[in-house]
Amino acid sequence: MTSEKSKSPKTHRYTATLVWTGAADGPAKDYESYSRATEIRAEGKPPVLASADPAFKGEATRWNPEDMLVGALANCHMLWYLHLATVKGVVVTAYEDTAEGVMVEEPRNGRFTEVTLRPKVTITADSDPAVAEKLHERAHAECFIANSMNFPVKCTPEIVVAEG
Repeated sequence: MTSEKSKSPKTHRYTATLVWTGAADGPAKDYESYSRATEIRAEGKPPVLASADPAFKGEATRWNPEDMLVGALANCHMLWYLHLATVKGVVVTAYEDTAEGVMVEEPRNGRFTEVTLRPKVTITADSDPAVAEKLHERAHAECFIANSMNFPVKCTPEIVVAEG
């Protein structure tokens, strides 16, 4: 008789420290006047200067949570795509994604209703464009961030074959 051991899933933890640097400009007394400036820090990495979206009194020159969510989805998809491309013999020479998220602001709260990834991938002439395009489906299915969302994450890729 053989017994099959159940495998426990691997658990990964990520720690970030958020510091409200806007406090240096004065306390949060009312909605209109306080600074939304923050820094997001993680050990061994440069800080991310963040704020609220300008629509919510934030600073346009800083990342906001909505930007970071869309960027995280695009980055996770790309990392999986590049990995899968190497496994399948697709040689990628360039990758750029202009991703767009749609957030609906409702009377009591807001929520994302969708994000669309638009990766433009350049591959070598000896790579198979059909395989390159199909890999986006698998990358989407594997992306940890996309798997965590409660809204649709769409992908409309463009494959460019480099002249060569």
